[in-house]
Formats: sequence, C-alpha cells, structure tokens
Amino acid sequence: MIIGISALLLATAASVVAQQPDAKGCKDHPLFTRMPGYWIGSCKQTQFDSHAFEVAQGKKSEVEGQFWEVNYYPNRDLTATPSELQITRNFANAVQKLGGTVVWSRRGFETLKLNKDGKEFWIEVWADFTGKHGLRIIQRDAMKQDVVANADVFSNDLRATGHAAVYGITFDTDSAGIKPESKQAIAEIAKLLQADQSLRIFVVGHTDTTGAADHNLKLSQDRAQAVMQALVRDHGIAAGRLRAYGCGPYAPVASNDTEDGKAKNRRVELVKQ
Repeated sequence: MIIGISALLLATAASVVAQQPDAKGCKDHPLFTRMPGYWIGSCKQTQFDSHAFEVAQGKKSEVEGQFWEVNYYPNRDLTATPSELQITRNFANAVQKLGGTVVWSRRGFETLKLNKDGKEFWIEVWADFTGKHGLRIIQRDAMKQDVVANADVFSNDLRATGHAAVYGITFDTDSAGIKPESKQAIAEIAKLLQADQSLRIFVVGHTDTTGAADHNLKLSQDRAQAVMQALVRDHGIAAGRLRAYGCGPYAPVASNDTEDGKAKNRRVELVKQ
C-alpha cells in the first residue's frame, strides 16, 4: 500500500510539473499569443530602457523606450517540441500579417519591426534546439525627463571639478540629431554662459561601447558639434567661446556591462577651457 501511495504521489507531482504555471507576475505581451504547450519561465518590464537589435551581419541598432522581456519554456508533457525555425517563423508571420517587416534573420533569431496604432515596436525573437525561446520588445518612445538640468548646478560643478555632466540632452539613435525634449537643457547651458561672459567651454560628447569605437568617436564629435551649433544658432552664444570635442567610449563614468551604466555613459559634458 505504501508503494502504491508513493507511486500516486509521484504521478501527481509529474502532472503538476506538466501544467507548470507562469512565473509570478508574468504574462504574454499584448502583441502576441504564445506557442501551444508553453509556460513563461521569466519576464521583465521597465518603463524606459534600451536594447541593441541586430539589423545586419555584425551591425546593431540601439532602440530606446518601454521594454519587455518574456522567456518561454516547453511543458514537460509536450509531445513534439517545435524547431527553432518553426518558432521564429511563427512570430515573423504574425508581425507580417499586421503589416510589419523582418529586419534581420539568422538561424534561431529574428529582428522584427512593426508600426501599430501610431506606435513603433522593435521585436527580437530567439529560439534554441530545446524549444526554449524568448522575446525582447521595445515600444520606441522618448524618456520622461525627471532630472532637470540647471545652470547653477553646472556652474558649481565647473568651479569644483572643472567639468559638468549634462544628462538632459538626447539624440536620435545612432545620429547627431538633437531631440526636441533637449531644449531645456541646452537653454540652461546658454543661461550659464550668459551669466558669465568670460566663461569659455569645451562641449564634449560621450558614448557607450555599443558599436565600433571609431564610429562612436565620430558620433560623439558630431553630437558635441550639434550642441555647440544649437547654442550659437538658438541662443546667440559667440562661437569663439565654444569648442566641440568627442571622446567616444573612452571616458566612461559607469560600467558598460549594464543598460543603466550605458545610459550614464551616453552624455554631454561641459569642460572649462
């Protein structure tokens, strides 16, 4: 009798495992249903983050906005595990039916892009031979700026350390195009310069380590030049008081191993001449 009860308990446990519930707090992204016979093993959602999506062989494009990550695992009683191609093709077909496109594809991997209801979504799908697969999704959007750049803070930092970081200036991805929400921070730099007519500064651009170093060095120079031009064009600051310089990834203030660290390294700094 004891043996029979043990066997029953084992059978019940196996049944529970086979019907594995999703990890606590996890659910499918609204864009997609899931493959039949799968459960969510882990997930993550953040209001604002970035992810580097593969767009070509050896090339990535960093996209910022609301971020989701959902990782799926097959139930143990799944009789036939779908192949990597079957999984990635399912998601690609779903996106294409909504008018989206496949940006990049390789074995077990897809980068997809979709415009829906006025919103731009970037989707990364990965799958391996075990049937495990996952999604990383960015709904492209500008970050809500919580920290306000302030001319007084810049002035104090310049006096104390000779440089001041400006985190309110943002750019289009992989571009020197200044985003509209940067106007306030640039206006505060102008205010700083207008308050002290003898002050001359280097406008220094910095990047994270995503992409080639030479490319980032040029990108940081172009971004610094764009800020300098905005100060001259929009605020009447004399060009002779400013010099643009690009440091690329060579002066980090945080680790580039995390997205938060990368965000801190992507910055403009003011350096007293």
